Amino acid sequence: MDKEIQKLVQKGLMLPLMEEFYTIQGEGYHKGTAAYFVRIGGCDVGCHWCDVKESWNAQLHPPTATKKIVENAVKFSNTIVVTGGEPLTWDMTELTKQLKEKGLQIHIETSGAYKLTGIWDWICLSPKKMKLPTAEVYDKANELKVIVYNKDDFRFAEAQAAKVNKDCILYLQPEWSKRETIVPEIVDYVMQHPKWKVSLQTHKYLNIP
Repeated sequence: MDKEIQKLVQKGLMLPLMEEFYTIQGEGYHKGTAAYFVRIGGCDVGCHWCDVKESWNAQLHPPTATKKIVENAVKFSNTIVVTGGEPLTWDMTELTKQLKEKGLQIHIETSGAYKLTGIWDWICLSPKKMKLPTAEVYDKANELKVIVYNKDDFRFAEAQAAKVNKDCILYLQPEWSKRETIVPEIVDYVMQHPKWKVSLQTHKYLNIP
């Protein structure tokens, strides 16, 4: 990468954009809401069941001017979801500043493994065992979304729920490839532990991005 471009990326004035698209939010608290998704490349958390592994290598995704990302986003929706990859790999200050100047609502979906940067209206924290969240993101998370792949993930979910703030909404979401076996277990668990809610990847049932 050119050194000048590298400097701009480090400042958040350019970001490795993987894709951007207008769709319906399929998961968590805002499911069913029309939103413009900005998927940023780069992630070293390494979930074996990740359904966007092509996002991991930031080098595959061209640095795009943050200003251009914002100009595209404002055409489609008042709600912008920044996702990845792991968006907090990069400094989100400039992106969120420019989006806020346009009066947009900004959400982030993050593992929380890196320093929280940017100004957010909604933080969806989806922690991973391989690289745990920072203390700050636990304090500021609006929703906790734990992906359930096996029975040990219920234990992990409770450990994570003990760390978030008291107003954080708690979700258990089946890993897609295991949904047929895991959904009944999640239903039973939520009925026994009603502080939790069930989250499903409804966009996959709707066959949309």
